[in-house]
Amino acid sequence: MTTAAPAGPSTPGATGATDITGRAGTAARFCVYLGAAAGAGKTLAMLEEGHRRRQRGADVVVGFAECHGRPVTEARMADLETVPRRVVEYRGTRFGEMDLGGVLARRPQVALVDELAHTNLPGSGRHGKRWEDVLELLDAGISVITTVNVQHLESLADTVERITGARVRERVPDRVVRRADQIEFVDSAPEQLRRRMLHGSIYPAEQVPQALAHFFRAGNLAVLRELALWFLADESGEGLLEHLARYRSGIPWETTERIMASITTAPGTEAVIRHASQLAARTRAELHIAHITSDAATRRSRDERLASLRRAVADAGASWHELDTDDPAGALIEFARSHQITQIVIGSRQCSRWAELTGGGPAVRRVSRLAARAGIDVHILTRCEESVP
Repeated sequence: MTTAAPAGPSTPGATGATDITGRAGTAARFCVYLGAAAGAGKTLAMLEEGHRRRQRGADVVVGFAECHGRPVTEARMADLETVPRRVVEYRGTRFGEMDLGGVLARRPQVALVDELAHTNLPGSGRHGKRWEDVLELLDAGISVITTVNVQHLESLADTVERITGARVRERVPDRVVRRADQIEFVDSAPEQLRRRMLHGSIYPAEQVPQALAHFFRAGNLAVLRELALWFLADESGEGLLEHLARYRSGIPWETTERIMASITTAPGTEAVIRHASQLAARTRAELHIAHITSDAATRRSRDERLASLRRAVADAGASWHELDTDDPAGALIEFARSHQITQIVIGSRQCSRWAELTGGGPAVRRVSRLAARAGIDVHILTRCEESVP
Protein backbone atom coordinates (compact mmCIF):
# COMPACT_ATOMS: atom_id res chain seq x y z
CA MET A 1 0.00 0.00 0.00
CA THR A 2 1.28 3.45 -0.82
CA THR A 3 0.23 6.64 0.91
CA ALA A 4 0.76 9.95 -0.79
CA ALA A 5 2.16 12.87 1.16
CA PRO A 6 1.19 16.40 0.27
CA ALA A 7 3.27 17.73 -2.59
CA GLY A 8 6.49 19.30 -1.39
CA PRO A 9 8.07 22.38 -2.86
CA SER A 10 8.72 22.02 -6.54
CA THR A 11 12.09 22.28 -8.18
CA PRO A 12 13.44 25.84 -7.90
CA GLY A 13 12.33 27.85 -10.86
CA ALA A 14 9.46 25.54 -11.76
CA THR A 15 6.45 27.20 -13.31
CA GLY A 16 4.62 24.20 -14.73
CA ALA A 17 3.58 20.64 -13.92
CA THR A 18 3.50 17.35 -15.74
CA ASP A 19 0.48 16.50 -17.85
CA ILE A 20 -1.23 13.11 -17.81
CA THR A 21 1.52 11.56 -19.94
CA GLY A 22 4.23 12.55 -17.47
CA ARG A 23 5.70 15.17 -19.86
CA ALA A 24 7.23 18.13 -18.07
CA GLY A 25 5.94 21.63 -18.58
CA THR A 26 8.88 23.86 -17.78
CA ALA A 27 10.55 21.82 -15.05
CA ALA A 28 11.31 18.23 -14.17
CA ARG A 29 9.21 16.52 -11.53
CA PHE A 30 10.55 14.57 -8.59
CA CYS A 31 8.80 11.63 -6.87
CA VAL A 32 10.17 9.69 -3.89
CA TYR A 33 8.97 6.29 -2.68
CA LEU A 34 9.69 6.13 1.05
CA GLY A 35 9.76 2.91 3.08
CA ALA A 36 10.25 1.95 6.72
CA ALA A 37 12.77 -0.80 5.91
CA ALA A 38 14.19 -3.01 3.20
CA GLY A 39 11.61 -5.33 1.64
CA ALA A 40 8.66 -2.93 1.90
CA GLY A 41 8.21 -2.89 -1.89
CA LYS A 42 9.66 0.48 -2.86
CA THR A 43 11.52 -0.72 -5.97
CA LEU A 44 8.48 -2.58 -7.25
CA ALA A 45 6.30 0.48 -6.64
CA MET A 46 8.80 2.64 -8.55
CA LEU A 47 8.79 0.23 -11.50
CA GLU A 48 4.99 0.03 -11.49
CA GLU A 49 4.81 3.82 -11.65
CA GLY A 50 7.24 3.71 -14.56
CA HIS A 51 4.87 1.39 -16.40
CA ARG A 52 1.91 3.67 -15.69
CA ARG A 53 3.80 6.69 -17.02
CA ARG A 54 4.84 4.79 -20.14
CA GLN A 55 1.28 3.66 -20.77
CA ARG A 56 0.23 7.32 -20.67
CA GLY A 57 2.77 8.11 -23.38
CA ALA A 58 5.83 9.21 -21.39
CA ASP A 59 9.36 8.26 -22.44
CA VAL A 60 10.56 6.23 -19.43
CA VAL A 61 13.89 4.51 -18.81
CA VAL A 62 15.43 2.69 -15.85
CA GLY A 63 18.54 4.58 -14.82
CA PHE A 64 19.24 2.10 -12.04
CA ALA A 65 17.18 -0.50 -10.20
CA GLU A 66 18.31 -3.12 -7.70
CA CYS A 67 16.08 -6.22 -7.80
CA HIS A 68 17.94 -8.26 -5.14
CA GLY A 69 17.05 -11.44 -6.98
CA ARG A 70 13.30 -11.02 -6.49
CA PRO A 71 11.51 -12.61 -9.49
CA VAL A 72 8.48 -10.28 -9.47
CA THR A 73 10.68 -7.19 -9.39
CA GLU A 74 12.95 -8.56 -12.12
CA ALA A 75 9.93 -9.28 -14.33
CA ARG A 76 8.61 -5.72 -14.04
CA MET A 77 12.04 -4.28 -14.75
CA ALA A 78 12.50 -6.50 -17.81
CA ASP A 79 9.58 -4.79 -19.54
CA LEU A 80 11.20 -1.35 -19.33
CA GLU A 81 14.09 0.14 -21.27
CA THR A 82 17.24 0.22 -19.13
CA VAL A 83 20.33 2.35 -19.57
CA PRO A 84 23.29 -0.07 -19.28
CA ARG A 85 25.20 0.19 -16.04
CA ARG A 86 28.72 1.53 -15.89
CA VAL A 87 31.07 -1.27 -14.84
CA VAL A 88 33.63 -0.22 -12.22
CA GLU A 89 36.46 -2.29 -10.81
CA TYR A 90 36.95 -1.75 -7.09
CA ARG A 91 39.39 -3.72 -4.93
CA GLY A 92 39.59 -6.51 -7.46
CA THR A 93 35.82 -6.88 -7.96
CA ARG A 94 33.65 -5.53 -10.77
CA PHE A 95 30.48 -3.62 -9.87
CA GLY A 96 27.71 -2.00 -11.87
CA GLU A 97 26.86 1.62 -11.09
CA MET A 98 24.37 3.99 -12.69
CA ASP A 99 25.81 5.59 -15.81
CA LEU A 100 24.83 9.21 -15.22
CA GLY A 101 26.35 10.29 -18.53
CA GLY A 102 24.42 7.56 -20.34
CA VAL A 103 21.10 8.67 -18.82
CA LEU A 104 21.80 12.31 -19.68
CA ALA A 105 22.74 11.36 -23.25
CA ARG A 106 19.57 9.23 -23.61
CA ARG A 107 17.55 12.19 -22.23
CA PRO A 108 14.27 10.46 -21.32
CA GLN A 109 11.30 12.32 -19.94
CA VAL A 110 11.32 10.13 -16.81
CA ALA A 111 14.23 8.24 -15.22
CA LEU A 112 13.73 5.57 -12.55
CA VAL A 113 16.64 5.70 -10.11
CA ASP A 114 16.62 3.27 -7.17
CA GLU A 115 18.35 3.68 -3.79
CA LEU A 116 18.72 7.43 -3.41
CA ALA A 117 21.10 7.06 -0.43
CA HIS A 118 23.60 4.91 -2.31
CA THR A 119 27.29 5.87 -2.18
CA ASN A 120 28.91 5.69 -5.60
CA LEU A 121 32.13 3.73 -5.91
CA PRO A 122 35.29 5.77 -6.48
CA GLY A 123 35.86 6.30 -10.18
CA SER A 124 32.27 5.57 -11.17
CA GLY A 125 31.33 9.17 -11.95
CA ARG A 126 31.66 12.80 -10.99
CA HIS A 127 29.51 12.58 -7.85
CA GLY A 128 30.10 10.70 -4.64
CA LYS A 129 26.40 10.14 -3.86
CA ARG A 130 23.49 8.99 -5.97
CA TRP A 131 21.31 11.80 -4.69
CA GLU A 132 23.78 14.18 -6.32
CA ASP A 133 23.30 12.28 -9.60
CA VAL A 134 19.55 12.68 -9.19
CA LEU A 135 19.83 16.43 -8.65
CA GLU A 136 21.83 16.73 -11.86
CA LEU A 137 19.16 14.79 -13.76
CA LEU A 138 16.47 17.10 -12.39
CA ASP A 139 18.49 20.18 -13.27
CA ALA A 140 18.79 18.78 -16.81
CA GLY A 141 14.98 18.69 -17.08
CA ILE A 142 14.60 14.91 -16.58
CA SER A 143 11.87 13.87 -14.15
CA VAL A 144 13.04 11.32 -11.56
CA ILE A 145 11.26 8.64 -9.55
CA THR A 146 13.42 7.26 -6.75
CA THR A 147 13.36 5.23 -3.50
CA VAL A 148 14.75 5.66 0.01
CA ASN A 149 14.35 4.08 3.47
CA VAL A 150 13.53 6.24 6.47
CA GLN A 151 16.78 5.40 8.29
CA HIS A 152 18.77 7.16 5.55
CA LEU A 153 17.11 10.56 6.12
CA GLU A 154 19.71 12.83 7.69
CA SER A 155 17.44 14.20 10.43
CA LEU A 156 16.36 10.71 11.53
CA ALA A 157 19.50 8.62 11.06
CA ASP A 158 20.86 9.18 14.58
CA THR A 159 17.47 8.37 16.08
CA VAL A 160 17.33 5.12 14.08
CA GLU A 161 20.81 4.20 15.28
CA ARG A 162 19.71 4.63 18.90
CA ILE A 163 16.58 2.56 18.36
CA THR A 164 18.03 -0.30 16.35
CA GLY A 165 21.70 -0.30 17.33
CA ALA A 166 22.57 -0.49 13.61
CA ARG A 167 25.03 1.97 12.10
CA VAL A 168 23.50 4.17 9.39
CA ARG A 169 26.39 4.91 7.05
CA GLU A 170 24.53 6.31 4.04
CA ARG A 171 22.46 9.45 4.52
CA VAL A 172 20.45 11.79 2.35
CA PRO A 173 20.00 15.47 3.31
CA ASP A 174 16.40 16.22 4.19
CA ARG A 175 16.42 19.15 1.76
CA VAL A 176 16.84 16.70 -1.14
CA VAL A 177 13.80 14.61 -0.20
CA ARG A 178 11.77 17.68 0.76
CA ARG A 179 12.40 18.99 -2.76
CA ALA A 180 10.15 16.22 -4.10
CA ASP A 181 6.87 17.18 -5.70
CA GLN A 182 5.39 14.03 -4.19
CA ILE A 183 6.47 11.52 -1.54
CA GLU A 184 4.75 8.14 -1.55
CA PHE A 185 4.93 6.01 1.60
CA VAL A 186 5.13 2.31 0.71
CA ASP A 187 3.51 0.84 3.80
CA SER A 188 4.14 -2.67 5.08
CA ALA A 189 3.17 -4.01 8.50
CA PRO A 190 6.00 -5.22 10.77
CA GLU A 191 4.56 -8.74 10.78
CA GLN A 192 4.47 -8.75 6.97
CA LEU A 193 8.10 -7.62 6.73
CA ARG A 194 9.19 -10.29 9.20
CA ARG A 195 7.33 -12.96 7.19
CA ARG A 196 9.06 -11.80 4.01
CA MET A 197 12.36 -12.02 5.83
CA LEU A 198 11.62 -15.57 7.01
CA HIS A 199 10.68 -16.59 3.46
CA GLY A 200 14.02 -15.33 2.14
CA SER A 201 12.45 -12.48 0.17
CA ILE A 202 14.64 -9.73 1.65
CA TYR A 203 18.04 -11.04 2.74
CA PRO A 204 20.00 -14.24 2.00
CA ALA A 205 19.16 -17.14 4.32
CA GLU A 206 22.37 -16.85 6.34
CA GLN A 207 21.54 -13.24 7.28
CA VAL A 208 17.94 -13.87 8.35
CA PRO A 209 18.42 -14.90 12.04
CA GLN A 210 20.64 -11.90 12.79
CA ALA A 211 18.24 -9.50 11.06
CA LEU A 212 15.16 -10.83 12.85
CA ALA A 213 16.87 -10.65 16.24
CA HIS A 214 18.10 -7.09 15.76
CA PHE A 215 17.08 -4.54 13.10
CA PHE A 216 13.94 -6.43 12.04
CA ARG A 217 12.49 -6.85 15.53
CA ALA A 218 8.78 -6.09 15.45
CA GLY A 219 9.21 -3.16 17.85
CA ASN A 220 11.93 -1.60 15.72
CA LEU A 221 9.86 -1.91 12.55
CA ALA A 222 6.83 -0.36 14.25
CA VAL A 223 8.87 2.65 15.33
CA LEU A 224 10.50 3.01 11.89
CA ARG A 225 7.03 3.06 10.37
CA GLU A 226 5.98 5.83 12.74
CA LEU A 227 9.15 7.78 11.96
CA ALA A 228 8.26 7.65 8.26
CA LEU A 229 4.70 8.82 8.92
CA TRP A 230 5.93 11.67 11.10
CA PHE A 231 8.42 12.72 8.44
CA LEU A 232 5.55 12.85 5.92
CA ALA A 233 3.63 15.01 8.37
CA ASP A 234 6.67 17.32 8.52
CA GLU A 235 7.34 16.57 12.17
CA SER A 236 10.80 16.26 13.73
CA GLY A 237 12.38 13.08 15.02
CA GLU A 238 12.57 14.70 18.45
CA GLY A 239 8.83 15.24 18.35
CA LEU A 240 8.27 11.57 17.64
CA LEU A 241 10.50 10.54 20.53
CA GLU A 242 8.49 12.75 22.89
CA HIS A 243 5.23 11.36 21.51
CA LEU A 244 6.29 7.74 21.95
CA ALA A 245 7.73 8.38 25.40
CA ARG A 246 4.32 9.72 26.42
CA TYR A 247 2.00 7.27 24.71
CA ARG A 248 4.01 4.17 23.77
CA SER A 249 6.58 3.77 26.50
CA GLY A 250 6.49 0.01 26.05
CA ILE A 251 8.40 0.05 22.77
CA PRO A 252 12.02 -0.97 23.44
CA TRP A 253 14.24 1.95 22.48
CA GLU A 254 17.66 1.05 23.73
CA THR A 255 19.92 -1.24 21.74
CA THR A 256 20.40 -3.74 24.60
CA GLU A 257 18.31 -6.92 24.40
CA ARG A 258 16.29 -7.76 27.51
CA ILE A 259 14.80 -11.23 27.85
CA MET A 260 12.17 -12.37 30.31
CA ALA A 261 11.18 -15.95 31.08
CA SER A 262 7.83 -16.60 32.72
CA ILE A 263 7.76 -19.51 35.16
CA THR A 264 5.47 -21.28 37.62
CA THR A 265 6.13 -24.31 39.79
CA ALA A 266 4.78 -26.55 37.04
CA PRO A 267 6.93 -29.46 35.74
CA GLY A 268 9.39 -28.47 33.02
CA THR A 269 10.12 -25.04 34.44
CA GLU A 270 13.88 -25.65 34.58
CA ALA A 271 13.85 -26.18 30.80
CA VAL A 272 12.30 -22.74 30.35
CA ILE A 273 15.01 -21.17 32.51
CA ARG A 274 17.78 -23.00 30.62
CA HIS A 275 16.40 -22.00 27.22
CA ALA A 276 16.07 -18.36 28.27
CA SER A 277 19.60 -18.43 29.70
CA GLN A 278 21.02 -19.82 26.45
CA LEU A 279 19.13 -17.21 24.43
CA ALA A 280 20.40 -14.42 26.68
CA ALA A 281 23.98 -15.70 26.40
CA ARG A 282 23.82 -15.74 22.60
CA THR A 283 22.52 -12.18 22.40
CA ARG A 284 24.39 -10.82 25.45
CA ALA A 285 21.05 -9.84 26.91
CA GLU A 286 19.84 -9.10 30.41
CA LEU A 287 17.73 -11.96 31.75
CA HIS A 288 14.71 -11.53 34.03
CA ILE A 289 12.72 -14.42 35.50
CA ALA A 290 9.13 -13.65 36.42
CA HIS A 291 7.55 -16.15 38.80
CA ILE A 292 3.77 -16.21 38.39
CA THR A 293 1.98 -16.81 41.65
CA SER A 294 -1.31 -16.23 43.47
CA ASP A 295 -2.49 -16.78 47.01
CA ALA A 296 -3.94 -20.19 46.16
CA ALA A 297 -0.87 -21.24 44.19
CA THR A 298 1.47 -20.11 46.95
CA ARG A 299 -0.34 -22.22 49.52
CA ARG A 300 -0.05 -25.30 47.29
CA SER A 301 3.59 -24.75 46.32
CA ARG A 302 6.26 -26.56 48.22
CA ASP A 303 8.95 -24.36 49.75
CA GLU A 304 11.70 -26.64 48.47
CA ARG A 305 10.35 -26.35 44.92
CA LEU A 306 10.59 -22.56 44.99
CA ALA A 307 14.03 -22.76 46.58
CA SER A 308 15.18 -25.06 43.77
CA LEU A 309 13.87 -22.65 41.12
CA ARG A 310 15.55 -19.70 42.82
CA ARG A 311 18.87 -21.56 42.77
CA ALA A 312 18.44 -22.30 39.05
CA VAL A 313 17.71 -18.64 38.38
CA ALA A 314 20.76 -17.55 40.40
CA ASP A 315 22.94 -20.04 38.52
CA ALA A 316 21.71 -18.52 35.24
CA GLY A 317 22.77 -15.05 36.40
CA ALA A 318 19.19 -13.79 36.10
CA SER A 319 17.10 -11.58 38.35
CA TRP A 320 14.04 -13.00 40.13
CA HIS A 321 10.69 -11.18 40.15
CA GLU A 322 7.46 -12.22 41.87
CA LEU A 323 4.23 -11.47 40.00
CA ASP A 324 1.27 -12.09 42.30
CA THR A 325 -1.69 -11.76 39.96
CA ASP A 326 -4.97 -13.24 38.85
CA ASP A 327 -4.21 -12.16 35.28
CA PRO A 328 -0.88 -13.80 34.34
CA ALA A 329 -0.90 -12.72 30.69
CA GLY A 330 -1.71 -9.10 31.47
CA ALA A 331 0.81 -8.96 34.32
CA LEU A 332 3.56 -10.41 32.12
CA ILE A 333 3.07 -7.82 29.40
CA GLU A 334 2.81 -4.98 31.91
CA PHE A 335 6.09 -6.14 33.48
CA ALA A 336 7.70 -6.50 30.04
CA ARG A 337 6.70 -3.00 28.97
CA SER A 338 7.88 -1.38 32.20
CA HIS A 339 11.25 -3.19 32.03
CA GLN A 340 11.80 -2.65 28.28
CA ILE A 341 11.75 -6.39 27.61
CA THR A 342 12.42 -7.32 23.96
CA GLN A 343 11.76 -11.11 24.10
CA ILE A 344 9.58 -13.34 26.28
CA VAL A 345 10.12 -17.07 26.84
CA ILE A 346 7.25 -19.23 28.09
CA GLY A 347 6.55 -22.95 28.26
CA SER A 348 3.39 -24.37 26.73
CA ARG A 349 2.78 -26.50 29.83
CA GLN A 350 2.17 -23.28 31.71
CA CYS A 351 -1.18 -23.13 29.94
CA SER A 352 -2.74 -25.70 32.21
CA ARG A 353 -1.19 -24.11 35.28
CA TRP A 354 -2.47 -20.66 34.35
CA ALA A 355 -5.86 -22.14 33.59
CA GLU A 356 -5.86 -23.53 37.11
CA LEU A 357 -4.93 -20.13 38.53
CA THR A 358 -7.39 -18.07 36.51
CA GLY A 359 -10.25 -20.42 35.79
CA GLY A 360 -9.36 -21.18 32.20
CA GLY A 361 -8.51 -19.34 28.97
CA PRO A 362 -5.96 -19.56 26.13
CA ALA A 363 -3.13 -17.99 28.14
CA VAL A 364 -0.25 -18.49 25.69
CA ARG A 365 -2.29 -17.15 22.79
CA ARG A 366 -3.25 -14.09 24.82
CA VAL A 367 0.37 -13.45 25.79
CA SER A 368 1.39 -13.70 22.13
CA ARG A 369 -1.34 -11.29 21.05
CA LEU A 370 -0.55 -8.71 23.74
CA ALA A 371 3.19 -9.03 23.11
CA ALA A 372 2.72 -8.44 19.37
CA ARG A 373 0.89 -5.21 20.12
CA ALA A 374 3.79 -4.13 22.34
CA GLY A 375 6.41 -5.07 19.72
CA ILE A 376 7.85 -7.91 21.84
CA ASP A 377 8.88 -11.30 20.43
CA VAL A 378 7.61 -14.47 22.13
CA HIS A 379 9.39 -17.86 22.27
CA ILE A 380 7.09 -20.78 23.16
CA LEU A 381 8.67 -24.05 24.29
CA THR A 382 6.25 -26.72 23.14
CA ARG A 383 8.01 -29.60 24.91
CA CYS A 384 9.56 -29.33 28.34
CA GLU A 385 10.94 -32.31 30.24
CA GLU A 386 9.47 -32.78 33.67
CA SER A 387 11.75 -31.81 36.48
CA VAL A 388 9.61 -32.97 39.41
CA PRO A 389 7.54 -36.11 39.81
